[in-house]
Amino acid sequence: MASTAAIAAKLKKKHVRVKHQKVKLFRANEPLLSVFMWGVNHSINELVHINIPVMLMPDDFRAHSKVRVDNHLFNKENLPSHFKVKEYCPIVFRNLRERFGIDDHEFRESLTRSQPVSVETPGRSAARFFITSDKMYILKTLTSEEVEQMHALLKQYHPVRLVREMLVREVSSLNYRKYDLKGSTVDREASTKELEKDLPTFKDNDFVKDGTKVHIGEPAKQSLMETLTADVEFLTRLHLMDYSLLLGIHDITRGNTETQPDPAGMSGDSEEEDVEIYAIESHESAPQPEVYFMALIDVLTHYGVKKQAAKAAKTVKYGSSADGISTVEPDQYGRRFLDFMNQAIV
Repeated sequence: MASTAAIAAKLKKKHVRVKHQKVKLFRANEPLLSVFMWGVNHSINELVHINIPVMLMPDDFRAHSKVRVDNHLFNKENLPSHFKVKEYCPIVFRNLRERFGIDDHEFRESLTRSQPVSVETPGRSAARFFITSDKMYILKTLTSEEVEQMHALLKQYHPVRLVREMLVREVSSLNYRKYDLKGSTVDREASTKELEKDLPTFKDNDFVKDGTKVHIGEPAKQSLMETLTADVEFLTRLHLMDYSLLLGIHDITRGNTETQPDPAGMSGDSEEEDVEIYAIESHESAPQPEVYFMALIDVLTHYGVKKQAAKAAKTVKYGSSADGISTVEPDQYGRRFLDFMNQAIV
């Protein structure tokens, strides 16, 4: 029978391998993005086990999920060891993704396979914008007021189909001009700083000065204007204004011979990818062959006390030109926006 000393000696020679929990890493160059990627992955994985009800209930539009992580297994270079993630109305947004034909697995891959890349945007907004590595989605940080506004309008938005966001992957990689159009004229031209960019965002006065038109023909124009009108009427009912039509115009002729600079530092589009593109081709009678990408953006601005005060200040400043300022009542804003689009689309 082996002695106690002999057994102890054998145990000392034996190498014990400790099995550590496998943790998916979300490497990003700042904690905000790492936590965001972790949160999206966690949320999608949790929702896999939940059946989406046929009819959403009022509580679904007020619900949120919150998870707090205190995990020493995370390498601080990849993720903070202590953080919290809160998701608003997870069932509602899962339902919206289904309605728009967005597969949860593909959605998660777009947002978490590689870190989103920061992109510069025009305007005075303090919001930060990011584009996913596959260029399928743009991410925008929201203020607490904007989150509250989104929460308030979500129940009304859910049964309505707004104009789909343009496919950012295509717009950011093709040869195109980009316009942010509100239908107003005061201070609505690209700044000198904006014009220094490789891909500047032009505005209403630039659009008019360039003599630009969206050449899609009468049947397509009628269909598009019906959609835009329905969307504007919906936003007006919610007392929202200050939204824009983001328009990307791809010149097919130039696109065949040139490569447009990529602001996110990524390569162009691949013809092998089977991706649905939300775009309208120019009519055969157009001066040149083009493809138009469009989306309504910045739809969360409520016409409240701040905007009313801004309107009063601008009215005093610009006097008779006040009708052209962007800050006006939602009804007037919507009518002016649609009038401008009706002139811009031929």
